[in-house]
Amino acid sequence: MPENNTAEPGVVPEASEGQSGRGLKLHHLRPAPGAHTAKTRVGRGEASKGKSAGRGTKGTKARGQMRQGFEGGQMPLQRRIPKLKGFSNAGFGVSYQVVNTGRLAELFPEGGDVTPETLVARGAARKGELIKVLGTGEIGVALRVTAHAFSATAAAKIEQAGGTVTELS
Repeated sequence: MPENNTAEPGVVPEASEGQSGRGLKLHHLRPAPGAHTAKTRVGRGEASKGKSAGRGTKGTKARGQMRQGFEGGQMPLQRRIPKLKGFSNAGFGVSYQVVNTGRLAELFPEGGDVTPETLVARGAARKGELIKVLGTGEIGVALRVTAHAFSATAAAKIEQAGGTVTELS
């Protein structure tokens, strides 16, 4: 097969009559002339980027590297934070899934029983979490609501609409 190297660099060779069906291939691709510039090699003599090699002058960053987490002589973070001593009440807090009375009115427009299971089924709360009903929004239907906690305004609004409130323990 005759060599066809008549194309100049960077130009894609066309498929000739003898190469029917061969066309463009990956090994034919070359960057355009002048598109690729060589990497600047710093620190190789004073002629070009030689003396300080783009690091500026003086200081730690011009000379060597500091260890990870070094704060310039300030007391480092891993030594500032408290260790495993003492007591914290953070683990004893109770977190609730919040459902407002306005959301209950949207989810149950015909009234009926509202339990944690029905709230999970309708996407208002996550399964296995405690649920607290808050009093934001209006409610106009009688609902029998069963939940783990209620705010005073939520309980008043539900009972004013003709519903009942049952608190789970």
